[in-house]
Amino acid sequence: MDDLKELMRRLREPGTGCPWDLEQTYKSVAPSTLEEAYEVVDAIERESYGHLKEELGDLLFQVIFYSQIAAEEKRFQFDDVVSEVVAKLIRRHPHVFPENTLESRIDPVNRHRDEGRIKQRWEELKREEREAKGQGGLLDDIPLNFPALTRAAKLQKRASSSGFDWPSMKGVIEKLEEELAEVKEALAGGDEAAIQDELGDLLFCAVNVCRHAKVDSESALRGTNAKFEQRFRYIEEQLAQQGSTPQEASLELMDALWDQAKLTLK
Repeated sequence: MDDLKELMRRLREPGTGCPWDLEQTYKSVAPSTLEEAYEVVDAIERESYGHLKEELGDLLFQVIFYSQIAAEEKRFQFDDVVSEVVAKLIRRHPHVFPENTLESRIDPVNRHRDEGRIKQRWEELKREEREAKGQGGLLDDIPLNFPALTRAAKLQKRASSSGFDWPSMKGVIEKLEEELAEVKEALAGGDEAAIQDELGDLLFCAVNVCRHAKVDSESALRGTNAKFEQRFRYIEEQLAQQGSTPQEASLELMDALWDQAKLTLK
């Protein structure tokens, strides 16, 4: 870590550092942070663990970059970032650190494993932290720039913690069917604003189905995207062997190849 911090300091050193790194700000680095986070997730989903090591390093470098900028502005340093997250996680895990210190331990013999109580206490502690930051509303600290599916799931989960939720999957499925009917009605009416609104409601409800089924909606859609890509490439390959392309082939032929891909590719 000391080598990495020194490397970052040198990259940002006026006069001798890297011109590109010297020009960067919190906002200019932010898009790269999102990209690196997605690349970490991609490596995990592909089970490419050698690649994961590299991507985790790239993501860690983002944290170092922000910390160096902050240190130059005399706001905080990397060690402050580490200290704060350690203190927060100790505070949020009293069932592991009973005296709010890293050294304290729970007696394993008398340990009470009450997952419901632990989850409730976790939510209480996060609420106290939000209030301390002046974020009194239950949804106040959910970032606006989350991917839409992820933010929808976060909003639903947070609202659910207050009891605002469907009691069972049955109600969620019925709501999904209701939203689909409203999409069909909007499409029939041809009102673009209504169509967009109803499609948003349908997607939001689909995320709710995922949440109740304990499925991460982003992961589910990424899996479907990968499956679609694999099958469409199969169509392209089969058409190429016939001296054709998707632009030239009939829809009927491509549908047949799609069905073939579903049987061939697992």
